[in-house]
Amino acid sequence: MSESLSNRVARIIAGSFHALVDAVEDLAPEAVLEQAVREIDTAIADVRADLGTVEAQRHLTARRLAESSSRHDELADRARMALGEGREDLAEAAIEKQMDIEAQIPVLEARLAELAEDKTRLEGYIGALQAKKREMHDELASHRKARAAQESATGTPTGRRAPSAEARADRATSAFDRVFERQTGLRGTSTTSAQTAAKLAELEDLARRNRVQERLARLKSSVKP
Repeated sequence: MSESLSNRVARIIAGSFHALVDAVEDLAPEAVLEQAVREIDTAIADVRADLGTVEAQRHLTARRLAESSSRHDELADRARMALGEGREDLAEAAIEKQMDIEAQIPVLEARLAELAEDKTRLEGYIGALQAKKREMHDELASHRKARAAQESATGTPTGRRAPSAEARADRATSAFDRVFERQTGLRGTSTTSAQTAAKLAELEDLARRNRVQERLARLKSSVKP
């Protein structure tokens, strides 16, 4: 979920109907409610769109994780079979592929957990926004009731001066602050020389080859001729 949408939901939930009415001069409470409800409905639609994206990503990530796990097991069987056939080179290739998969699985698992948290958070935002919408309706009803009681007691209308349709729309639109986008750019520079980078890559390749040979040796010891 984008930071701007998260801020938007928080600002809507924290907003007060009465504070909005008091802050906007000459604007009827009904106009404030209409704009507030539109803002809430739009926010709910945006959150639902993000939720749909998260659900799709969860499905794809879970499928990728299942495929990776299945492929890992399949490669283990093939490595044993290759050794049984005296093809140590094929067993070694299978082990290398297994190690590539093992490097990816933790990332997929972490991503899946992150998406699950996003799903829970988005569903919570939708529930909070729906509750805020009900609260707005309740507060308007209370406002109307209080105004009617005051008018009945004094015999004098207490309503605000009705603005023109155009002014009403303009003022209602400004009742809620608009979403602001905050963009950040991070750019780093590398101080590692090309020669050093090449040596580090060679060292990593050597370490990888050693891990492959160690696993191959363990596999060979577990496979009886």
